[in-house]
Amino acid sequence: MELAEIIEQGKICRLGLSQNNVPYIVPMNYGFIGNNLYFHSAKDGKKLDIIKKNNYACFEIEIETKIIKAEKACNWGMRYKSIIGYGHIEEVSERKEKKYGLLSLMRQYDKNRDWIFDDDGFNKTLVLKLTIEQMSGKTSGY
Repeated sequence: MELAEIIEQGKICRLGLSQNNVPYIVPMNYGFIGNNLYFHSAKDGKKLDIIKKNNYACFEIEIETKIIKAEKACNWGMRYKSIIGYGHIEEVSERKEKKYGLLSLMRQYDKNRDWIFDDDGFNKTLVLKLTIEQMSGKTSGY
């Protein structure tokens, strides 16, 4: 399985940030286009405070998870496909790219609709873009 396929099938992206050597992980809905992950956010909060000071981020996505049971405790396992990646994250300020990012996010969860954003909701939503600089994947149990 290609790394992009794991991202396309995923539902939750865990975004890892760091401030003063203190890690912060937040589960996020996301969209994926090209080499970018898009996230939506309120316009203030802890993750944004951290990103303003350190915009280097890590992310993790997994799919097809299943616990593999066994008689002995040490023989239990987990089946999964996952990705871990790194990149820089920034706020999207240009209106056209913001809409593009929000569309990618909505299509992550429902590809069969044309989405329209009302101005009020659109203007209240902040969009973040993580440009993927490197990533690697792992499968287990397949």
